[in-house]
Amino acid sequence: MRKEDCFYLGKIAKKFSFKGEVLAYLDTDEPELYENLESVFVECNKHLIPFFIESSSLHKNDFLRVRFEDVTNEEEAEAILGNDLYLPLKMLPKLSGNKFYFHEVIGFEIEDQRLGFVGEIQSVNDTTAQPLFEVIKDGVEMFIPMIDHFLIKIDRENKKIIMDLPEGLVEMYL
Repeated sequence: MRKEDCFYLGKIAKKFSFKGEVLAYLDTDEPELYENLESVFVECNKHLIPFFIESSSLHKNDFLRVRFEDVTNEEEAEAILGNDLYLPLKMLPKLSGNKFYFHEVIGFEIEDQRLGFVGEIQSVNDTTAQPLFEVIKDGVEMFIPMIDHFLIKIDRENKKIIMDLPEGLVEMYL
């Protein structure tokens, strides 16, 4: 499995028992969706390795207590501590309306109600306090804040995001 075909689920945070159980931090708003997984991909040395789950249960909201089939003691658990967990993209729950996954809108066009075509989304920058669409138009890079108030409609069929951007935001880049 290639990393590009997967989404980041979380990280193996700490050991839980002397029998090899671990606590995995789940980077999701709905950890209960992932409580009964059969397997996950664990990133080991930049490769995704399938690990089969013997048992799992939610632990303190954001953590999943996991017993992997081939991890039976503290040393084996120690070897996978800190590793990232991934699942195939097809396992993401479908979103509708104005909810979207960042990876799903790459390549979508941004259309402003006032200006029309603004540009094409190249990527999403979520390292800032407010996530930003990184948009390109005629070789010019723009950063459009992902603010619910600006977002009018996600048009998945036409690969478009219709927005009501504040006057001057786009113009300052052109």
